[in-house]
Amino acid sequence: MGKRIGNIVLRVLIVILVTVVMLVGTLYLMIFKFKNGPSESAKNMFITTIMETGQLKFVASLVCTPEEIAEIVGANAMQEMEADVDTSLISMSGNTAEATTGDFTESEVFDENGIRMVEISGRSFFAKMLIVKDPSQVKVGTTYNGGWGTYGKELDEIVSDAGAIAGINGGIYVSTGNTGGQPMGVVVQDGQITYNAPYDANGMYMIGFNNENILIVKDINGMSASEFSAYVESDGIRDAVAFQDEASDADNHFVPLIINGEPRQLDGQGSGANPRTVIGQRSDGAVLLLVTDGRGTSGHLGATASDLIGIMQEYGAVNAANLDGGSSSTMVYNGNWEMTSVTFYYQNSSWKLPTAFVVMPAGN
Repeated sequence: MGKRIGNIVLRVLIVILVTVVMLVGTLYLMIFKFKNGPSESAKNMFITTIMETGQLKFVASLVCTPEEIAEIVGANAMQEMEADVDTSLISMSGNTAEATTGDFTESEVFDENGIRMVEISGRSFFAKMLIVKDPSQVKVGTTYNGGWGTYGKELDEIVSDAGAIAGINGGIYVSTGNTGGQPMGVVVQDGQITYNAPYDANGMYMIGFNNENILIVKDINGMSASEFSAYVESDGIRDAVAFQDEASDADNHFVPLIINGEPRQLDGQGSGANPRTVIGQRSDGAVLLLVTDGRGTSGHLGATASDLIGIMQEYGAVNAANLDGGSSSTMVYNGNWEMTSVTFYYQNSSWKLPTAFVVMPAGN
């Protein structure tokens, strides 16, 4: 009996070893192909994409020298956007049956909570968008209670705990071992600041809503905690999170996509292709919540900054901002996972998160 068990264990170990060898061999073949193959565009997309990952940046150095990496990333970058959101460009229209989205007008059918779902297929991604007619329904949900001992929750739990019916992942955060408990930058809920550290990292932006339910995308880089508190009070910020705009090998994040109807100017595709989460607002006040797949999901690489801007323009966004993406990109609607984490071992759920944008029921 013992010998039989030993043989089974040995066979299992051999299978595991062969699998690992095959995976490593495949990886090296891919690297060789990217490094020596005829397609410069494929190599450029590979480098810009891998440089946006949290753990695999080192793979880029197996394909290119540091100088080559810098040249490729620089050729697919973004110009700065310095304009503040012009709130006069947003006019709440109430119960609109017709809405202009880009170059066409279509009749929109919303559910009983004023939500419409759209499926979008791109050249290297699949996405879903929630269009929320009443922006006052979009709020920030959080698990953070002010301490390092706090643990995050999966998106469906945050949505459920808030009494909401839909949600997408929110701002930048610290996560060790997928605990997801510590936000970075700032968090505002119902006008109250629950996390205040705009200096956590370079290039911080606040993304959220003011008391007039207008989406605000604000550069808070260099603000002190007291300066941010004064800003929240003076400008009537009700719900917000933070994300980082920092084009460097260490971070490679971006935030503004469209401000006051003007798209961000890009070099090349502006970024690599990855899973993304975006929030935008149309001129009639409706909120656009977009999540894309990527990193191999359904054979898709993901969406670039150029893709995101194109989608937001098509659906009429006056202002739009990129949120935390990658393995964090997820969407829940009516108790169902519409988009889930691309991480293999969390692919039917989400990473644990400290913040999310949630959609409350109509009339709540």
